Amino acid sequence: MNTLLPRVFIAATRQNDGKTTTSLGLLAALREHYPRIGYIKPVGQRFVEIEEQKIDEDPVLMDAVYKLNCPLVDMSPIAVEPDFTRKYLQASNNEALVKRIQKAFDRVAWEKDFVLCEGSGHAGVGAVFDLSNATVAKILGAKVVIVSRGGIGKPIDEVALNQALFEKEGVEIIGVILNKVIPGKLEFVSDFARRGLKRKGLELLGVIPHQPILSRPTMASIKEELDARVLCAAGSETQTVREVIVGAMGVQNAQRFFKPGTCLITPGDREDLLLAAAATAPSAQGETLAGIVLTEGMEPSASVMKVLKNMPFPVLLAEKDSYEVASTVHEMLVKTRPNDIEKIELIRDLIGKHVDVKRILARL
Repeated sequence: MNTLLPRVFIAATRQNDGKTTTSLGLLAALREHYPRIGYIKPVGQRFVEIEEQKIDEDPVLMDAVYKLNCPLVDMSPIAVEPDFTRKYLQASNNEALVKRIQKAFDRVAWEKDFVLCEGSGHAGVGAVFDLSNATVAKILGAKVVIVSRGGIGKPIDEVALNQALFEKEGVEIIGVILNKVIPGKLEFVSDFARRGLKRKGLELLGVIPHQPILSRPTMASIKEELDARVLCAAGSETQTVREVIVGAMGVQNAQRFFKPGTCLITPGDREDLLLAAAATAPSAQGETLAGIVLTEGMEPSASVMKVLKNMPFPVLLAEKDSYEVASTVHEMLVKTRPNDIEKIELIRDLIGKHVDVKRILARL
């Protein structure tokens, strides 16, 4: 396996800490120093099927945004299917998996100046099939940057826990990036987190302010999560949903919640609410409701459908009841998608401004 090419491994202290967001922004920042960059996520757990191959979502995102000129199957050599762990425990094939990762890395690294490697969570994720993030970083010969959620005590505690496993594998940690920090506390958190990490022999490489838009879903992601059917395709499914309301009240009370960016969840027979939502005037900037999700597989009457089809926002139909739909949307793990142009631009700006990329490169 190629051992000479510069590389870095991005890990996190837990799920949804901002590992992919950091990787997405770092790719743009690193390109200013290394024009030809490769990317690999050796072990992925959320995948899509592309040409009969199971590919993790993150390589798909990175390739769509940056046109990396790497085969997707090499950027995502191992996709953990639901029965992957059971099969592995029945008949261990660790050597074959390690070789698959190494060969994929070599293909990704071909004619590149740098490779960014993204892990699949904290240091121990994947240990059950002998490919923890710490082990994979060792296999790749990569130094690690850990991403943790904003704060002081809890993130440093979690970083220390991960540090122990990486060090056990002989993997060097370059430093730590804190994500989702309350903007008004940036200086305070930076100061004390830097002191706390220094006591652990670690360096603070960046503190990224929390941006609510990055954790808000779009109508497209809601449609996918609910496996909903599109009844009216007007407007943009990429509009960010700022607020979700459930139509379990009278029209007069509900109307005050009909604001730009709101997603209304209601059964299809609440035609009074649907007509009231349709009558909501756009904002001065031309913004409208984000969309409507009809529940219980219940379509409104033909006359109401005719009104909805003329609205400048999408209308979806889900089979679940309103409570289940609202719960699903509330608990969604929001991932950045290739068509989330506004989010991607924001992520690039955040990483470029708040992460010391030159320091990362110097440590490599």
